[in-house]
Amino acid sequence: MTEGETAELSAEDGKLLVLARGAMGRTGGVAGAAIRDTDGRTYAAGTVDLNALSLSALQAAVVAAISSGAEGFEAAVLVGGQDGDPGVAAVREVSASAAVIVTDRKGATYRTVDAGTETAR
Repeated sequence: MTEGETAELSAEDGKLLVLARGAMGRTGGVAGAAIRDTDGRTYAAGTVDLNALSLSALQAAVVAAISSGAEGFEAAVLVGGQDGDPGVAAVREVSASAAVIVTDRKGATYRTVDAGTETAR
C-alpha cells in the first residue's frame, strides 16, 4: 500500500490492516483478518485449516471477539480474502452496519463494504 492509499483509510482502520497483515504473516496462511468491537478492542486471526475445523481468517477473528465478550463491531479488515468470505456474514449477523474492508494480500487494493453499499478504492 502506498502512502497515498494508506491515507484513504482512517487511522483506526489502518491499525486493523496492520494487525490483519501481521496475523497472516504469523500463521503463514493465505489470509489474515482483524476486527474492532464497539468498545474499541481489536482482535486478529489467520486462517484455520485443520482436519477437524476450518475457519476463514475473518470467521476466526469474529470467534475470537465473540468469545472474549464483544457485543458489536465497528469495522473489520480482511487481507487476502475473497469477496464471498463467510466471515462477512458473521460480522453482519452481529452488527449489520459494521464496515468490512477487503484487500489483496499486499493491502494495496481494497474495497469497503458497508451495510447495503460497496465502494471500490
